[in-house]
Amino acid sequence: MKFNVGIVTSKMKQTKHFYSEVLNFEVAYENEFYLLMKLKDSTDLISFLLPNHPTQNEIFQSPFNGHGIYLTFEVDDVDELYSKISNKGVAIAVELRDEPWGDRHFAVQDPNGVSIDFVHYQKPD
Repeated sequence: MKFNVGIVTSKMKQTKHFYSEVLNFEVAYENEFYLLMKLKDSTDLISFLLPNHPTQNEIFQSPFNGHGIYLTFEVDDVDELYSKISNKGVAIAVELRDEPWGDRHFAVQDPNGVSIDFVHYQKPD
């Protein structure tokens, strides 16, 4: 079994740019209403679908409303990634910080309002 997250959005161009240029994903498959992106050097996938497309079942029609979902990327060097992403001009939603439970992380939002948390797990002090 494989798993990928799918987000219904009309912001395909902005989304493709964000995931490829900011997060280093590459296009695995694309047509006029669907975009499947793969994290480079990984099997991790994320997909995007235009809303209200006539080829899709009713349950896949409504666009994501920008609330209630987040993605987490576990990374080895969260400080380096923070620097790279902030240098690309991406707005930081949660500044780089250490949490009492051990996470060192920061967060951004994609063009659809999906919250993305980049975390390095470490033992709490």
